[in-house]
Amino acid sequence: MSQSPRLHKNLVAAVIEALETSFGKGYYADKVIERILKANPKWGVRDRGFIAENTYGMVRWWRLLWELYGKEPSLKRKELYRLFGIWWQWQGNDLPKDKDWTQFDTIRDLDLKDRYEGLKEHVAFRESFPDWLAELMEEELGAKWPEIARASNIPAEVFLRTNTLKIERKALLKELSNEFCPAKALENNEVGIVLEKRKNTFRLRSFQSGFFEVQDGGSQMIAPYLEVKPGMRVIDACSGAGGKALHLAALMENKGQIIAMDVEAWKLKELQKRARRNGVHNIETRPIENAKSIKRLHNSADRLLLDVPCSGTGVIKRNPDTKWKLQPEHLDRVRKIQGDIIADYSKMLKKGGKMVYATCSILRSENEEQVEKFLESNPDFKLLKEQRLDPSQWSDGFYMALVERV
Repeated sequence: MSQSPRLHKNLVAAVIEALETSFGKGYYADKVIERILKANPKWGVRDRGFIAENTYGMVRWWRLLWELYGKEPSLKRKELYRLFGIWWQWQGNDLPKDKDWTQFDTIRDLDLKDRYEGLKEHVAFRESFPDWLAELMEEELGAKWPEIARASNIPAEVFLRTNTLKIERKALLKELSNEFCPAKALENNEVGIVLEKRKNTFRLRSFQSGFFEVQDGGSQMIAPYLEVKPGMRVIDACSGAGGKALHLAALMENKGQIIAMDVEAWKLKELQKRARRNGVHNIETRPIENAKSIKRLHNSADRLLLDVPCSGTGVIKRNPDTKWKLQPEHLDRVRKIQGDIIADYSKMLKKGGKMVYATCSILRSENEEQVEKFLESNPDFKLLKEQRLDPSQWSDGFYMALVERV
């Protein structure tokens, strides 16, 4: 029988602190973990891994763990310690029995398997989703929902996108192997790579040389969907920090013009840094300050990418907090923003030009229904094709629609 890993007080305390901050102050777990690790630079790789894995695990299974405990969620420290004890046992580990771990005394005799039997028929309990979101998913996704719910709880793999302006995928795989970062080619496109185990890729020489970007495999499908060619004028109107703009630049062989726009100027500054590292020269950044920023570009783009703000329901594998941070009123707000963006920003497209509307959501109301509404109101646009990637497939969840202005 294998021995359970030893628990260390300071590391468990760090997990408890991360949960208190994430659920108590509404911060996303990745930012909370980053802050805690930065404050404790002497922790080694294994310690840091313990904190990250257990925090993410408990965030992911938050509802199920409280159901197994039989109590309402609480941020009282003693209850969070007990919840950690339940999580630790649920992972197949034994609780330490020495007097230093009296926090676990009241939960040692819980029959977790028996309690789970009474919960497992209910998808929202079994897969740990809030009721309102589970009901919405079932309504919009139908029979696919239980499978997608299960897949959304499998931690995402790490995908890289080869920067073909500097290196070919085969050569990059060799570079990664030399840096003790085993990886394999992604079968679904010509530039994607999947790591065989998690690693801090940002410290690798190959990253600092601009040979790759970290980008989900499904996200890598969006830029090629736009059917760009060298020499075109392309607008990426919701660019953020520019992962897809950089991909577009590679597809265009650094020729032509990419105008990267966003309402948050600081994100565009991050894109400028990334572009320098990637050897990209054809991206111009423009903050969206008001309606005039869009109006000045009316009828000017050969291609237009609208990677719009969304619920993030497609990337719960990567951001498990989304299950608890997302609220119905936020979803209503984001749908309105999506409708406004596609209606207003589409005017930047030339006649005969093409645009992609994309999200990292799996909800029809943010995807197919938004495109349908837009086409009903704009008869001079037509749908050429659309594609949906579900988390139950090889990627996170994404949607993309290619529309032409006729």
